[in-house]
Amino acid sequence: MISLNALRRSQITLKISTIALSFLMFSGTINAQATKTLKTIVLDAGHGGKDPGARGKYSNEKDITLAVVLRLGKILKDSMPQLNVIYTRRTDDFIDLKERGPIGNRANGDFFLAIHVNSTAGRREQIQVGTKKVGKGKKKRTVPVYKTIIHRETSTSGTETYVLGLKRAKDEKEKAIGEYAETVTDEPGLLDKDDPMTSILIAQYSQAFLGKSVTFGGKLQAQYAGIGRNDLGVKQMSLQVLANSTMPGVLTEIGFINNPDEEDYLNSQEGQNEIAMCLYRAIKSYKESLEGRGR
Repeated sequence: MISLNALRRSQITLKISTIALSFLMFSGTINAQATKTLKTIVLDAGHGGKDPGARGKYSNEKDITLAVVLRLGKILKDSMPQLNVIYTRRTDDFIDLKERGPIGNRANGDFFLAIHVNSTAGRREQIQVGTKKVGKGKKKRTVPVYKTIIHRETSTSGTETYVLGLKRAKDEKEKAIGEYAETVTDEPGLLDKDDPMTSILIAQYSQAFLGKSVTFGGKLQAQYAGIGRNDLGVKQMSLQVLANSTMPGVLTEIGFINNPDEEDYLNSQEGQNEIAMCLYRAIKSYKESLEGRGR
């Protein structure tokens, strides 16, 4: 029988060994990719399959992201045939967050581009829908009956792009998706703030890839702003999907699905084409900057 103290010591040793091994493996991958240019890009359509993501009045995030990714892939194939395009999904399939980064890693990807659709948490309101009798005898009385209504619509609009960082607070979109708990996966999408690996991996990632990720994010947001979209900026978040990739990368939110006007735009041929062209121009500009041919 192993003593409790011995067991705890062995668990701590195993944890430290795992961290050290992951640290070395990640460092090795970073060094191997540090001199690469943009030869292979990984396109990640957010959510899919049993996970619809954020929902609007008539559409799901998973369908919009896939449509935009496929449209972008075609543009890249036609306009940049020398660029190898890897997809994490090309159909309505559920791909675990932990698997998306490794798909790109195995393909020796040079940049990871995750495409998502934003949402805000709904506003809750209680309304009276009737009355009921409670109590007995002289204590019998009439009390109101209430129903909770969630107003999901928002006037918030625009685009924002995330790079990997240590921010841990859950954003409004996660709260919004949480309202559909019965239909989405329980994957949180954020790294465990209490895991020592989190700080180590993000520090290593940042040292190698943060600069390029921010550069791409800035170029992309400038493209959005150039077609009149509301620019919400480049931000940091401890996103698992980016942490699992050993390459620069961003997660971009292309609009708010619970804003009726933006939902219509995101589902339109015109809107999807404009977004795909913004993504394409940012990719082209980023590639040129790596090769010293652009700003």
